[in-house]
Amino acid sequence: MKQVTATGQTVEEAVESALAQLKTTKDRADVAIIDEGKRGIFGIFGSRPAVVKVTVIIDPIEEAKKFLRQVGEQMGAPVEIEIKREGKQVNFVLTGEKIALLIGKRGQTLNSLQYLTQLVINRFSDQYLTVILDAEDYRNRRNETLIQLAHRLAQKAVKTGRDVALEPMPSYERKVIHTALSDNKRVKTYSDGTDPHRYIVISPSERNIRSAKVRS
Repeated sequence: MKQVTATGQTVEEAVESALAQLKTTKDRADVAIIDEGKRGIFGIFGSRPAVVKVTVIIDPIEEAKKFLRQVGEQMGAPVEIEIKREGKQVNFVLTGEKIALLIGKRGQTLNSLQYLTQLVINRFSDQYLTVILDAEDYRNRRNETLIQLAHRLAQKAVKTGRDVALEPMPSYERKVIHTALSDNKRVKTYSDGTDPHRYIVISPSERNIRSAKVRS
């Protein structure tokens, strides 16, 4: 936290001094007046300087953006970042020549980076914010893959009459699976395990289990 205590002949002068030292502007700072000061006789005798404490207000989104830039640089994959905020959800869209390094196999690097970015942003935010990290439209492509996977494994669960467990996924990917199968009356889905190893189980309905037993 950047903070400075400054003095001046007036509160305004003390604030200006503090802002100059912090290299920031008043709209990005919190000002606390410690002493309003006192003008002495003839402006000299008995005078007392004004004292203020000025603290820089940290922008959580800017801190998250700075974190992502640093990670990109350290991985040898510099990125440009577009930010879109919708209520309490903040979307960071990454682009760059070596963006594949930040996506990783099956998006594992991107998911880990998203988790870390969410920790960073909520360290400085006064309300809980959800972070979605995307690169090269990976999230939409991944969602399409998950929907296809959900329907394929649902068919397997119905055919065999047995539960089918998926690999561990982050909560927003599990939600895609749940939603994709929400209208399928032949199966039900539920999550099991604990994060970050929480996974979805696709279970055939009781009717389909009995049918599978009869066929076997």
